[in-house]
Amino acid sequence: MIQCLLARGLVGMSKALSVDLRERVVAAVAAGSSRRAAAARFGVSAASAVRWCTLARVAGSVAPGPLGGDRRSRRIEAHGARIRGLLDQKPDITLKEIRAELAKADVSAGIVTIWRFFQRHRLTRKKSRRMPPSRPARTS
Repeated sequence: MIQCLLARGLVGMSKALSVDLRERVVAAVAAGSSRRAAAARFGVSAASAVRWCTLARVAGSVAPGPLGGDRRSRRIEAHGARIRGLLDQKPDITLKEIRAELAKADVSAGIVTIWRFFQRHRLTRKKSRRMPPSRPARTS
């Protein structure tokens, strides 16, 4: 049913199924039903039933974990002081040069990751001109 709604565009972002439903599936399995049978009975996937039973056994709860959010920025945030220091030393440093400096310190980061760091912290980089602007003479 969910696949039909997804195909029609009626369901958007994923959302965790209720804790009540999860507990009922786990209770059905504990009562002797197979995971697949319990999944079919409650209209969820067999993989979900298996995950919920494992989660109940390992964690003692079937509550869902957090959904969405940024999970990777903390890696580059840990080196924020180093990036800001590079920017202070050379205000017109390029993202590629920042990436190279971070690589020297064994920090692996993509250019887009560094760009997002700058965007998150509202940091701007101003390029210095390599040559003074030319002033062409009037031709007419």
